[in-house]
Amino acid sequence: MHVPYRNNLKQKIMIDVKACLQEAEEMMQMSIMHLEDEYSHIRAGKANVHILDCVRVHSYGSEMPLNNVATVTTPDLRTIAIKPWDKNMIAPIEKAIIDSPVGIMPTNNGEVIIIAIPPLTGERRKDLVKQCSHELETAKISIRNARRDGIDTMKKSVKEGTPEDVAKDGEESLQKIHDKYIKKAEEIFAAKEKEIMTV
Repeated sequence: MHVPYRNNLKQKIMIDVKACLQEAEEMMQMSIMHLEDEYSHIRAGKANVHILDCVRVHSYGSEMPLNNVATVTTPDLRTIAIKPWDKNMIAPIEKAIIDSPVGIMPTNNGEVIIIAIPPLTGERRKDLVKQCSHELETAKISIRNARRDGIDTMKKSVKEGTPEDVAKDGEESLQKIHDKYIKKAEEIFAAKEKEIMTV
């Protein structure tokens, strides 16, 4: 009569370890997504519409994201074109860009606002790589923290009845997941560094 109970208990333990691994992996995935998002806002000498994500335009009494009042495109590698849906918005959009941390002066031809992306200096490239390196470290710390929390949970579960070998297997799986995400973060950094340093 006790066998089904033991099987159920074993199944529950396996599910707990699985849930713990899944939760840790989700945290690591979020760290990678955050890293990619941070990198998308770092200007690498090429036109990228994401550098304007921080721009808020004063429109009809409220602050709106730029892409809510205009179409933003990159006609070539060094140009961002902003076509307001309403011509009266040209001045407020220009003011919002000038007041933002983007750091580039816009020009307009009465229809379209143009942002010319200046080529990066060697010094600026090094600074951007340093900034990217800092973001990489932050991501790695988050990934390591997710691993540590998972291991702590598994160690606690041993006290609650999880067999040590099951917890040990769980820890090994967690280490493999950790290594995979650390490698992924480093690959994302390497690609961004190459993009920044390519003249």
